[in-house]
Order: sequence, then structure tokens, then C-alpha cells
Amino acid sequence: MQTISSIKNSKSKTQIVMITAYDALFASLFDTKVDMILVGDSLNMSFNAKADTLSATMEIMLYHTKAVCAGAKDTLVVCDMPFGTYTDENMALKNASKVYQETNAHAVKIEGGQERAHIIKALTSNSIAVMGHIGLMPQFVRQEGGYKIRGKSEEDIKQLMLDAKAVEEAGAFCMVIEGVKAEVAKEITKSISIPTIGIGSGVGTDGQVLVWSDAFGFFKEFKPKFVKHYLNGAKIVEDAVISYADEVRSKTFPAKEHTY
Repeated sequence: MQTISSIKNSKSKTQIVMITAYDALFASLFDTKVDMILVGDSLNMSFNAKADTLSATMEIMLYHTKAVCAGAKDTLVVCDMPFGTYTDENMALKNASKVYQETNAHAVKIEGGQERAHIIKALTSNSIAVMGHIGLMPQFVRQEGGYKIRGKSEEDIKQLMLDAKAVEEAGAFCMVIEGVKAEVAKEITKSISIPTIGIGSGVGTDGQVLVWSDAFGFFKEFKPKFVKHYLNGAKIVEDAVISYADEVRSKTFPAKEHTY
């Protein structure tokens, strides 16, 4: 099983694999096959059909994190801190402490660079492991006016570098770099001592993360450019449901072998 220390020590040695999960069943399927499982607030969009992640609550995240921890017994689990739960140091410490007290998660994830470094520092100084998140940040979507790729201008590249350094210096053990131009994400990765986990940021990071329902073809609303389908999950399930319904209606299920 990976630990906070082993993830940090994997920098520039081996690629880190992270995937999301939101329940015990899928967490158990992913357990030991990946390095980290993220209980992402992306569940608000993928499974609650919301337009963004912003209405996910602490209660929702705690519920799903407990479930994931029950299924993933030998994989490092990270809980996404939802929007509005870490606006100041005291609030962040109170809510992140709940994650540690009420679940078996190993770390929390915080979105933000320089402007959130003091929050990360407050948590790491109190023995709470933090995964940072810079670049395109879903919790900033309304402020930014949409999901915008980062690193297109020299000014923005400079800010991203400052953000990465600030998150590193605040004590984060690794950071997600989302929606950043590939060459910029690669330079950020080279410039800091902690691992970077890319999503839509090219192959030059220290690892990758995908939302499981995107990666396995269950989410049909849209397919982002950075997503690869490793399975046509939606069609497989739909075909299976049709077969089940046909057999029930024709009374071929349950057969004798399925009957007490």
C-alpha cells in the first residue's frame, strides 16, 4: 500500500496512478490496482446531475469517503474538500479534522495556489496531509466564467509557477495540475520537489487522474478531450438491462437453477 511518504518519494521515479471512486463497490474493484483513490466532488456532476461541483457539501463528501474507505482497504484515499468548507484556517482545520475523525481517508485535497497556501499550511502544521490542486479549478468555475485552459500567456504561466511553489512550500505532499498546457505542466513538474498528478495537462507530470465514469464510458453527456474510454461501460450496462428485462417479461428468468 502506498503511503504519503511513498507517494512523495516516487517523484521522477515511477508514474502515479489515481482514479476517483464514490462507493464501496467500485472502490473495492480499484483497490490495490491504483496508487490513490480520490473521492472527488466531481460526484456532484457525474452522479447527482448538477451543472458544477459547487453544491457538494461536507456531509456528502464524508458519506462517500466512508463508503470508499470501506471498499478500498489497501489504497491511499484522498477526500476532496468541497466548496465553502475551507474559506479560512479555522474552518478548514475544523472540516478537515472531521475527515480524519469520521473516515479512514489519508489526506484531503484543497483547490488553490498562492491564495490558499496559508490554508494548506494550517492543515499540514496540524498533521493533516494535503494534496494541492492548481490550474483549472472546478470550484472557481463561476468566478472564472467557465472551464478555461490555463498556461496560455506568459503572465498566467508565471502565476502557475508561483502557485505551484506556494503549495509545495505550504507542505502539500503532491498536487493535481488540471487543464494546463502540456509544456507548462511539464515545466512546473520539473520546478518543484513534490509529485504532480495531471488531468488534461499532458504526459509530463508525475502521474495521472481520471474520473472513473469518464474513463470507463459510463458518463454519456460529453467526453472531454483529455479523456480516453477504456470501456464502453454505458452500452454494456444498457444491453445487460435489456436482456434482463426481456427474460423477466418472457418468464425465462428465473429458471429452475435460480429457484429455491
